[in-house]
Amino acid sequence: MKNFEISVLDLAPVKQGKTVHDTFQDSLSLANHAENLDYKRFWLAEHHNMESIASSATSVLIGFIANGTKKIRVGSGGIMLPNHSSLVIAEQFGTLESLFPGRIDLGLGRAPGTDGLTAQALGRNPSIINEQFPRQILELQKYFSKENSNALVRAIPGEGLDIPMYILGSSTDSAFLAAELGLTYAFAGHFAPEQMEMAFNIYREHFEPSKYLDQPYIIACINGVAAETSEEAHKMSTTLFQAFINIIRNDRKPFAPPVDSMDDIWSPMERSMVLQKLRYTLIGDQIEIEEQLKSFQDKFNVDELMINSHIYDHQKRLESYHIFRKAKNAVFGE
Repeated sequence: MKNFEISVLDLAPVKQGKTVHDTFQDSLSLANHAENLDYKRFWLAEHHNMESIASSATSVLIGFIANGTKKIRVGSGGIMLPNHSSLVIAEQFGTLESLFPGRIDLGLGRAPGTDGLTAQALGRNPSIINEQFPRQILELQKYFSKENSNALVRAIPGEGLDIPMYILGSSTDSAFLAAELGLTYAFAGHFAPEQMEMAFNIYREHFEPSKYLDQPYIIACINGVAAETSEEAHKMSTTLFQAFINIIRNDRKPFAPPVDSMDDIWSPMERSMVLQKLRYTLIGDQIEIEEQLKSFQDKFNVDELMINSHIYDHQKRLESYHIFRKAKNAVFGE
């Protein structure tokens, strides 16, 4: 079984009874905790028009987290590129890389990160997205290149900087694109696990080495809830279950505290839908997490596992990431 890196995906979750300021302070606390535990990277994801997620101004939040940490890589998981001008993103991430050299990642997705009406407000044109997204990636590569110094349009800051780019996906489309461009591929298994195995196979089979990457590199993002006891972990996971119920019901309210039982909250059909979406979620005490990590890696053979942990209590959330680090170390004898 191949060893793998572990990282953090933070959606800057807003919790019931808390403010957005509280959310950002918790994100910084988590980033410092992850850094101390030697997690590889800390990513934030662009979402819009959602009371439960506060990472809409993703580049700004990346700067806040990077400024409050020292060594952990900080980046986007991801920037939803068709929501933006390629030049603006090149300038923003050029600024971030100039402020925090060697620590900034640029993960790129094509989805809107929101509902259809808000996507229109962002200026997206859905009829050209499939053409626009690959073209914008090439534009970013051009803006970051030294060769663009003679062009009429330049990204300053940004030009000549080595800012790693990652292709994000929740279906097989982006697997082909990441393979063709020879870039790292990150899959959103934390909310769209259905095509993850197929997407990884496509990416590996079609990968073309590039100046950025000589062999495939896969990041799998999944949900994880760990605690001292299995019972506590399963109770804490009800915050995650409620969040998915809210998505199904199109009710994006802040994250709720855990409950003793979900029986009075979800219908049998909703339960089935939620468990389908969370099929690769790791839940349990350290011993159970160790076994689940082994099982996941035996199946998917990833290079990096990125953990998203929707836990209401902040200290319990920190403890969960600590248990994941201990479990991963135990699996590989580190």
